Amino acid sequence: MGYISKVSGGGPRVQHVKDIILQSNPLLEAFGNAKTLRNNNSSRFGKYFEIQFSSGGEPDGGKISNFLLEKSRVVMRNPGERSFHIFYQLIEGASGEQKGSLGITSLDYYTYLNQSGSYKVDDINDKSDFQETMHAMDVIGISRENRSMVLQIVAGVLHLGNITFKESGNYAAVESEEFLAFPAFLLGIDQNRLKDKLTSRTMDSKWGSTKESIDVTLNVEQACYTRDALSKALHSRVFDFLVESINKAMVKNHQELNIGVLDIYGFEIFQKNGFEQFCINFVNEKLQQIFIELTLKAEQEEYVQEGIKWTPIDYFNNKIVCDLIESKTPPGIMCILDDVCATMHAVGEGADQTMLQKLRVQINTHEHFNSWNQGFIIHHYAGKVSYDADGFCERNRDVLFTDLIELMQSSEIGFIRALFPESLSAEKKGRPTTAGSKIKKQANDLVSTLMKCTPHYIRCIKPNETKKPKDWDEGRVKHQVEYLGLKENIRVRRAGYAYRRIFRKFLNRYAILTKESWPSWRGDEKQGVLHLLRSVNMDQDQFQLGKTKIFVKAPESLFLLEETRERKFDGYARTIQKAWRKYLARKKYVQMREEASDLLLNRKERRRHSLNRNFVGDYLGMDDRPELRQFLGKREKIDFADKVTKYDRRFKGIKRDLILTPKSVYMIGREKVKQGPDKGQVMEVVKRKIDVEKLLAVSLSMLQDDFMILHEQEYDSLLECVFKTEFVSLLSQRFEEKTQRKLPLKFSNTLEMKLKKENWGFLSGGSSRQLVFVHGQGDVAVLKPSSKSLQVSVGPGLPKNTRPTRKSFSQSRSVSKSRQNTPSRTAPGPPVAHQNGSLKNNNRVANQRNSQHHSQRQRPPPNNSTHPSLPNNNYQVKERGGGRREGGGGTRKQSNLDCLKVPEQGVAGNHQTSANRPTPGGGRPKPAPKPKPQLPQCKALYVYDAQDTDELSFNPEDIIDIIKEDASGWWTGRLRGKEGLFPNNYVTKI
Repeated sequence: MGYISKVSGGGPRVQHVKDIILQSNPLLEAFGNAKTLRNNNSSRFGKYFEIQFSSGGEPDGGKISNFLLEKSRVVMRNPGERSFHIFYQLIEGASGEQKGSLGITSLDYYTYLNQSGSYKVDDINDKSDFQETMHAMDVIGISRENRSMVLQIVAGVLHLGNITFKESGNYAAVESEEFLAFPAFLLGIDQNRLKDKLTSRTMDSKWGSTKESIDVTLNVEQACYTRDALSKALHSRVFDFLVESINKAMVKNHQELNIGVLDIYGFEIFQKNGFEQFCINFVNEKLQQIFIELTLKAEQEEYVQEGIKWTPIDYFNNKIVCDLIESKTPPGIMCILDDVCATMHAVGEGADQTMLQKLRVQINTHEHFNSWNQGFIIHHYAGKVSYDADGFCERNRDVLFTDLIELMQSSEIGFIRALFPESLSAEKKGRPTTAGSKIKKQANDLVSTLMKCTPHYIRCIKPNETKKPKDWDEGRVKHQVEYLGLKENIRVRRAGYAYRRIFRKFLNRYAILTKESWPSWRGDEKQGVLHLLRSVNMDQDQFQLGKTKIFVKAPESLFLLEETRERKFDGYARTIQKAWRKYLARKKYVQMREEASDLLLNRKERRRHSLNRNFVGDYLGMDDRPELRQFLGKREKIDFADKVTKYDRRFKGIKRDLILTPKSVYMIGREKVKQGPDKGQVMEVVKRKIDVEKLLAVSLSMLQDDFMILHEQEYDSLLECVFKTEFVSLLSQRFEEKTQRKLPLKFSNTLEMKLKKENWGFLSGGSSRQLVFVHGQGDVAVLKPSSKSLQVSVGPGLPKNTRPTRKSFSQSRSVSKSRQNTPSRTAPGPPVAHQNGSLKNNNRVANQRNSQHHSQRQRPPPNNSTHPSLPNNNYQVKERGGGRREGGGGTRKQSNLDCLKVPEQGVAGNHQTSANRPTPGGGRPKPAPKPKPQLPQCKALYVYDAQDTDELSFNPEDIIDIIKEDASGWWTGRLRGKEGLFPNNYVTKI
């Protein structure tokens, strides 16, 4: 119940039901559990708990059916045992006020509790359990007044037990009338009336049409029986009230799905076994019969019906024992017991011996029955049990005399009157219902309910009778294994089939395993099942096909089917997930690109090749750069990282790593360590850190150059960044998150840059510098510095109102699929230096050109300013995953697959194959080896930094082995043992 409550969701109604389900357990345990010799918290009643579910699987109702409450425990029990927990909880946990009003004192004061000599239990805290019981009543919805009434009755039962009787002229009289006061007060009845009803009884006699009532004075034995009968009735009816309250709190108008839990005390064998043990063991026999019917018997009958090859297994069917107890023809033990009770009338003496005599006459020849002088023996499935016949008939009658019912109906307390709703004026017909007949009806009703369900059995095996850990009684454990039928059940399961399912349901569940069976199998169902089993290569001896069902033998074979099914679903789920994430990523990129474009729209010219590119963010590979990550916070996210050029007051360019996080902008440079253990080494240092919220503005020109100025209170920073649009867009977002306002962006062809204050005064050359942007030729900026200004000339770019093109996702997918395994960008043009000699920076320009072309979809031949269509080329690049590049038009040519051939063995391979061979030539000198075939080579003309993981980086004068040449301008080569792609216009053949 706790598990169901945890894993299920639901609203207030469902939560209320779950709370009641959980709290009903401690409440019923308080009034129905007790310490026995074998268990400190033994259930002394049977409980069938139905948890009802909605169609969505949420617990929204429930019902409890109780039976076999051991009422006799209220008044008597074996030595070393306790009565029901609630009596001890009340005495230990009641408040001072409650104790005063209920007459609560010490445990040994009450006769009903002190007769067994057991008060405390090691692992039970009665005081705290009392508070839990009261909380459970509150959760279930029992009002404060009714809770008080329940405790009042519990206390009244204890005080009733203290009333004793003495013999007075062969009749019973109350020994001490002062003990009548408290029970009469608590039960709301007259004290003298209570005394009369305990010592006398009204008998109705009828002679023809004449009716007469006679007052009969009871003897001591009868008076004690009457007192105990009233006590048992009070406790039993309070228990029924609690069960009814729980059911009302969980009532549901209609029934959909349910799980039933049967909790009942198990088979009992004591030193002295009475009527209660007889009833308990009878119910256990009935449950064992269900177990046999639904497992051992039904299992084997199903194999016969389906035509499955099977070796029958013998087992003991205990139906013969059940018939011995409950049968009508021939009469069983219960029928004979009821007949004896019907002829007892008011005379109880000698009835038990009469019952024994009838049992010996009628069923003494039964193979599972024996008699002895004081009782009888039944050979139960769990073993022989000897029953003492003393008290059998009296307890079976279970009569609550009408005098006691009238007494309780005269109570001043409405709650108590409601517990006794019998109509005494109605004429009684037929025999009174006995306890045995009630139990037989309840047991058969329970069996009918269970037979409609699919039972799952929990077998509890007790390792010892000492209730101690690490105490293993092997003989006792073996006995339990035998009588529970576990060996037979295991033999049936082992020889049988763990799983069976009709063909149609099997096909529906595992249809996804093959394309032939999905979404449904068309054809003979048996052939479809065979097809699915063959698809997972299941061994023939692991299954059999019956007439309508498939039977799978081992659980591992079923797990194979389930695992294969889960993998199929997982694969399809990943495909859907991949497509959805791809869609979201594309949508995000388009949105980011458009937002960034809107920042520059109608304010700045755009570069042709950077307009439609995707935003990557991390161009430095920060995951593999711990020397840079050390300057950031432990979990600080990196929004942007790239190499930029930072210009000082003399417009001298210096390399910096520009990093943007949600909090700050970092500019990281390199310095040579002048002292310490790392002296002489070049180390990374933070040259500047600007908090995002401290930025004042960002200035850019109106042309297509890559310059920008970050304005801050102290001084400004002039940077040249190829990915300026992406950087400014992310910086604007972070600035708005921090300050709740837009980042000021200034666009002008004349920009002012504030310098950092120097200590050398007039030598600093002024406090600001000016940048002037003019139109020139080409896409590469030409810088002309002077003392206090810098002129930047660059050719015209795309118009200011240019927006990124929005391709549909379907077009993007088709393009990406057809170009899936080609290099991710075009071969860059040859590097061009700044035309000002003092500012030559070949590497910078090359990287700039490479980055500008990074996102371009097609790869035109090198050194062309136009974009002609690609010729048809089916060449496959091995390093790109074996994909095919397809151009437009023309017929397909046979692909060059030389790169897929098995490579030559080489020296290591020759050594391995010849290690154990004799020396060729009889030890003569080896001939000179043939020269190795030489690959064509080329020499690098310019510096090239790889822009992707499958590209080569090189410096001028490096010699590269050419593995493959491609018309797209990207060749495959090898440099220093690494293979990769490189642009052919950066090299010249040797």
